[in-house]
Amino acid sequence: MPSKSAYLSILNTALSTGGDYAEIYIEEKISQAVSIENGKVDASTVARTFGAGLRILQGVNSVYGYTNDVTAKGLLALANSLKNSFSGKQILHVESLKTKRVHNLHHVEEPLSEVSIEDKINFIRPGEKVMREYDKRIVRSKSGFLNSKTKVTIINSDGFIIHDEKERGRVILTAIASDGEKYETAFEGPGAVAGFEHFKRNVDIVALAKEAAKSAITMLGAKDCPSGKMTVVIGNGNGGVIFHEACGHSLEATSVAKNLSVFSNKLGTQIASKVVSAVDDGTIPNSWGSNNIDDEGNKTQKVVLIENGILKNYLIDTVGGRRMGMKPTGCARRESYKYEPTSRMSNTYICNGKSTPEEIIAATKLGLYAKTLSGGSVNPATGEFNFGCSEAYIIRNGKICEPVRGASLIGTGAEVLMNIDMVGNDCDRSNGMCGSASGYVPVDIGQPTIRVQNILVGGNGGELK
Repeated sequence: MPSKSAYLSILNTALSTGGDYAEIYIEEKISQAVSIENGKVDASTVARTFGAGLRILQGVNSVYGYTNDVTAKGLLALANSLKNSFSGKQILHVESLKTKRVHNLHHVEEPLSEVSIEDKINFIRPGEKVMREYDKRIVRSKSGFLNSKTKVTIINSDGFIIHDEKERGRVILTAIASDGEKYETAFEGPGAVAGFEHFKRNVDIVALAKEAAKSAITMLGAKDCPSGKMTVVIGNGNGGVIFHEACGHSLEATSVAKNLSVFSNKLGTQIASKVVSAVDDGTIPNSWGSNNIDDEGNKTQKVVLIENGILKNYLIDTVGGRRMGMKPTGCARRESYKYEPTSRMSNTYICNGKSTPEEIIAATKLGLYAKTLSGGSVNPATGEFNFGCSEAYIIRNGKICEPVRGASLIGTGAEVLMNIDMVGNDCDRSNGMCGSASGYVPVDIGQPTIRVQNILVGGNGGELK
């Protein structure tokens, strides 16, 4: 690694043509993966990435480059190549650097990088066996354990050197069922910023495997979902993907700062039903989407986005904050050193309400119960979305009845927020990967059970009766 004097030279070279901020981001990551498919160990891999990115800002304009040569010479060459993006005289000169202390939010007893492959295989094997033996229509069963250890060093023109280290792990369970004509897939994927002890204590892999297999078999026998506008009850945990995608991205400065979001310039106004409050919290210990610091070196925060229907805050990175005249909220993230950081969600969820899930179902005469959601698409500028339901049922006379397949939810984030009329008290979070301008990053999505009026449901089952 370069010396402090070398870092000063690199930063000042980057600033020499009028940049007002420069930042070096150095990353070393070791990733491990092991998996079992249909009773056999399918893969065991180790990968290592190492490189650095350099960003220069001039007002709201930025230039970014990266390299695998993290020597002083290599980083200086990168700085010289990028500085020519601006024209002007040096207005900022960095005189010294000091180390900024980072508080570790996450207690770890057994580092995942030190756990043997055999122990990981022994942990996931029961899950694969349960899925494979659950029903003869399960044609593929796969369980895996993924983990990574990342060391980051950030050196910036504010005069700081910041070091951080984190380990993430995730269990992957996939069950695919087939009757010879149709296929249905069910998935479970609990993850955490934690040690192996967390998974042994908190992840019941047999129960999760049974749930995945049961879901795949249930949906295999389901009829096509009816279509039309209807009342939809969305399950807790994974159901939070609808807020994350349809609303959360529209609250990121990436789109808000350029007036490309349906929620731009809406602070202090009502954008949701009064029963809705929502939070993005990157400080939850051991949570999959948490970080000690963001990828600009700022402390992560708990940000109240919506309170009783009123828009309170956005998720803001440095460049977005400059455009908006607002301070960063510790949410700048990137997939790796190859990406420039931008505003992203971490652990985003709708807060608990006052109703029980049973009360919400009982109060619904006819509608759809979307237990879990799958992939979809959203346009942050308009909030328009289209999401699939991986497991769904018809609600009749306040009871969950027959399963239906092929259901999709269609609408806009602004509509959904205003049409939520009941919020449960069973908030839970689910783990996933979110893709956006700065690549894929780990996130938690979550909510209690909620009820939404007048969502357009797509399906091939005709009219709901």
